[in-house]
Amino acid sequence: MSRQSASWLDGTPTSVLPLPDRGLDFGDGLFETLLLHNGNPVYLDLHMARLAQGLETLAIPDCLALAQKQVEQVCGAIEEEWRWAALRLSVIRSPGPRGYAPAPNLPPRILIHVTPLDRDCAKMSSAATLNLANIRLSTQPALARIKHMNRLEQVVAATQAQAENVDESFLLDQVGNLVSVTAGNVFLLYQGELLTPVLDNCGVAGTRRRMIIEKWAPSMGLEVREARLTLEHIANAEEVFYSNSLHTVRPVSGFGAKCWSSHGVCEALFEKFREALR
Repeated sequence: MSRQSASWLDGTPTSVLPLPDRGLDFGDGLFETLLLHNGNPVYLDLHMARLAQGLETLAIPDCLALAQKQVEQVCGAIEEEWRWAALRLSVIRSPGPRGYAPAPNLPPRILIHVTPLDRDCAKMSSAATLNLANIRLSTQPALARIKHMNRLEQVVAATQAQAENVDESFLLDQVGNLVSVTAGNVFLLYQGELLTPVLDNCGVAGTRRRMIIEKWAPSMGLEVREARLTLEHIANAEEVFYSNSLHTVRPVSGFGAKCWSSHGVCEALFEKFREALR
């Protein structure tokens, strides 16, 4: 590999970010993390659909076509350099006058950063160990499901996971309902039914979550039900796994004293992803 990462701002290679920047100042923007396979963005359409929802929610001027064009240009530039890579697409509201109020109708900044991955993403990741994050997710229905740039809760949870030497953390909301892991959506096989948390008050609606609900699970004869879940559901689940764009699905092997050795549903879902790569 000739370089460790690469960045582009508004389509131009860069290593600096001009100031002021509303993403840095206020977290005023959105981002998507895409998996690249030989330079091809996996499920780009689903990422663009979620980005479109976020642009509408935050009233950021539409830049969807331009963002997709720039992603495709970047992918073309690095397709032979890295077999697997993570592309972060950030759409940041354009800077304006000092203060919270944005300048009206200015096109947002489009920042793309690509980093090579040192594993074969066509092979399922090893089973993960999890803890319970001490921090709980704030309740804000207006921002639920979109992937905005305010991620301090995840930073705090990831710091705790690192200190406790686990791979990931379960995150609860303010009343104790299960929402997600730090970087992904949770699924439980519970009494023979595949369940995932409702995301009406907080949390991010992931692209792989959508694939599981709408395509992969139904093709296996499984229907996914969104439900209010608690730690009790985890403790009594037959199987637990989580999904995100870089792992696709990853089985959970341990949470406290609870252990899982059977990962049949997770393995079958990952095979659906592998089939789509062929």
